[in-house]
Amino acid sequence: MHKFFITTPIYYVNDAPHVGHAYTTILADVLSRFHRMAADEVFFLTGLDEHGQKVKQAAQKQGLDPQAHADLLAPRFINLWKKLDIRYDDFVRTTQRRHTRVVQGVMQKVYDAGDIYLGEYQGLYSVAEERFITETEHASGQFRDVKNIQEKNYFFKMSKYQDRLMAHIQANPDFIQPEHRRNEMLGFLKQPLGDLCISRPKARMDWGIEIPFDHAYVTYVWFDALINYISIPGYLSDEQKFKKWWPADVHLIGKDILTTHSVYWPTMLFALGLPLPKTIFAHGWWLMGESKMSKSLGNVVNPLDLMEQYGVDTVRYYLMREMVLGQDANFTIESFIKGVNSDLANDFGNLLNRVSGLIGKNHAKTVPDPGQLTAAEEQVKQQALLLPGLIQPLVSAYKVQEAILTVIDFVKLLNKYLEAQAPWKLAKTDLPAAGRVLYTATEGLRIAAIWLAPVMPAKTAAVLSILGAEGTTAGWGQLKPGTVLKEHPPLFPRIEVAKE
Repeated sequence: MHKFFITTPIYYVNDAPHVGHAYTTILADVLSRFHRMAADEVFFLTGLDEHGQKVKQAAQKQGLDPQAHADLLAPRFINLWKKLDIRYDDFVRTTQRRHTRVVQGVMQKVYDAGDIYLGEYQGLYSVAEERFITETEHASGQFRDVKNIQEKNYFFKMSKYQDRLMAHIQANPDFIQPEHRRNEMLGFLKQPLGDLCISRPKARMDWGIEIPFDHAYVTYVWFDALINYISIPGYLSDEQKFKKWWPADVHLIGKDILTTHSVYWPTMLFALGLPLPKTIFAHGWWLMGESKMSKSLGNVVNPLDLMEQYGVDTVRYYLMREMVLGQDANFTIESFIKGVNSDLANDFGNLLNRVSGLIGKNHAKTVPDPGQLTAAEEQVKQQALLLPGLIQPLVSAYKVQEAILTVIDFVKLLNKYLEAQAPWKLAKTDLPAAGRVLYTATEGLRIAAIWLAPVMPAKTAAVLSILGAEGTTAGWGQLKPGTVLKEHPPLFPRIEVAKE
């Protein structure tokens, strides 16, 4: 048995959860479920970042204490993940004592090692991004609410580990994925790396974790947030648990937080003497037209809206099927309807309707006996047996879209097999032969449902229930002849679009 430790970013508590957050979290859930299918022991961590200036400002606007504000907003994410059938193993909130205690322990440890010093800083600070920025970054126009600040702060000697980080990235091609993001970071590290300002004076901003060696300061929100990846699996609190899970197998992130995860975080781990995560995978953005989905642009599609109308599993399926990991994806209602109708209604749902209808009509709703398989059935069986060897490597390589399409290709093959064998005609002259064909197609459907279960857990569970095949695995021949099929409404109805 292997272990698989997967994380999402921890989301700002005062953001409204949108399709970008949902995508990353569903992706982590899907990967977790695939690994559980492979009998791996999985730890899936997600949560919320509740400190920093933006949280305090939002609380002040509401006339609330920052913690009360966070407590009010946190259920938006927790409830959405519940609705989206996200099965995480732990949910961190950075205001929890189990996390803040470890952040202070890390600060003290790095300080005692001589990697934190007090220095004077004068420069540009983006309130929106909650970090100091360079003149070049400011000139790009990508940073909002920029102020010139001069103050004393604590700095982490990030530059000390620049060469070591560069060497690690070069020696480990899988460390930053996809490859163009790895190249981006290697290019970034060719420039001198400055030290990282990791404190904020309480006089200016007091909503954060107090620095243990100087009570006049709180910890910089990014230094605090990144530590969740080790605080929750037990660093400085449960040595056995931490040894079991660390290093993480993959940090799933959006490409906009690549630098913090690929530069800040590894250098922090170097300072602590800890191994680096195996992979940092930066996926693309969901675009509306050609614009990134963001609250400020007002083009955010709330996944809740789609879920209410089309169902949770349908939304999960579309998001996983549409985006090639590492690239951007365009969201349109048209592509959503087209994808759902093509794959789910026309292929998967149609196969279920055909086999259950024909078994109901000609075999008294009872799964027929497969009898002696002919070459045509053997071909279907062999394709089913090839699926683990095709799908599992794709999942391991984070090619989730390709894994899904591999299953859909198998479903298409089953539909073609049915067309070619025409059991509705066979039933008139050779009922056992028609039964053999229907058994083969239905067994193929059962196996396809199992492989799609990580993506559509509820819908596929319904399919297995209809077939009386709950608890079966993806091995061939587990559909029991004589099983009475359950009645069911259409599980994947076509989405009809009203014409203008």
